[in-house]
Amino acid sequence: MASNVTKASPFLLSPAGKDYLWGGQRLNDDFGKKLDMDPLAETWECSTHPDGQSVARGGEFDGMLLGDILSKNPHFLGEHSRELGELPILIKFIDAKQDLSVQVHPSDEYARAFENGQRGKTEMWYVLDAFAGARLVYGLRHDCSKEQIRGYIQNGTLEKHLQYVPIRKNDVFYVESGTIHAIGAGALVAEIQESSNLTYRLYDYDRTDKNGNRRTLSIDKALEVANLKGLQEPRQKLRVLNYRPGAASELLSRCRYFEVFRMLVNTERRQEVFYASDELSFRVLLCLDGCGSISFDKDCGGRCYIDIYKGDCLFIPANSKVLKISGMMEMLDIRC
Repeated sequence: MASNVTKASPFLLSPAGKDYLWGGQRLNDDFGKKLDMDPLAETWECSTHPDGQSVARGGEFDGMLLGDILSKNPHFLGEHSRELGELPILIKFIDAKQDLSVQVHPSDEYARAFENGQRGKTEMWYVLDAFAGARLVYGLRHDCSKEQIRGYIQNGTLEKHLQYVPIRKNDVFYVESGTIHAIGAGALVAEIQESSNLTYRLYDYDRTDKNGNRRTLSIDKALEVANLKGLQEPRQKLRVLNYRPGAASELLSRCRYFEVFRMLVNTERRQEVFYASDELSFRVLLCLDGCGSISFDKDCGGRCYIDIYKGDCLFIPANSKVLKISGMMEMLDIRC
């Protein structure tokens, strides 16, 4: 980015909510979302997707759609994403009171060819909480053919062939496009994904919605894109916390679409932690626990302060002003 461009300031985002039938109320109760939805299954915290855009809260962009902000300020995206002309990722909170459908997402190549040029969907989950016995579906237990899967769906035995993985708080799962998967009941999850809403439902437990209708399945498309090989059970990788005065961070996931770090801030013995994005990428801070404040210099002099609470999402433009973070917080630090 050119050096004569004024360094931008961060801003909070308000999410779009989704009332899918499997959701609960933890996003309102635990994260203070204050959205009039029951159930509240997902909040799209940082999104420019047309199915649910985030909105700036406070500051010079107050009330503007994130997509409009980035369209007028493409340099906010950084060098890695600026050529795309849009935000390449979508960040969510997910509250699974019931099991999600067994589903699969297409690759970029398939989506471009058969879904009007859309992106595919590779994603990662960070488990914020999990009730006793909570689990998720991650692939198949053994190799299957398309014909076999169709038969299992028809005779109601598909669940016997799915690989179920127990989950606990602080687990990380990387879910590549094509992987058959489902988040199970009792899981509270932060999800980072490509900016896509393409989901092919393979199986939905014969559930009906509030109007008594079964949700649409996309078995043909799902089987076109699904990996039908048996997968090894995913293991939690060793993670290393790197400490510096007032903060620590660890890498959770890195792929060609995003990097996700968990950051712990504790300025009880140190007044502040310095933080800034570079020219390569915007950053997003998603507060998972605790509270604090972020401050930066105003263009006209003095300092501006943004209070951060559990559940808040902060967008930090590329090549931002230097930020000072104070408080005791656990956050996800996301960049592309």
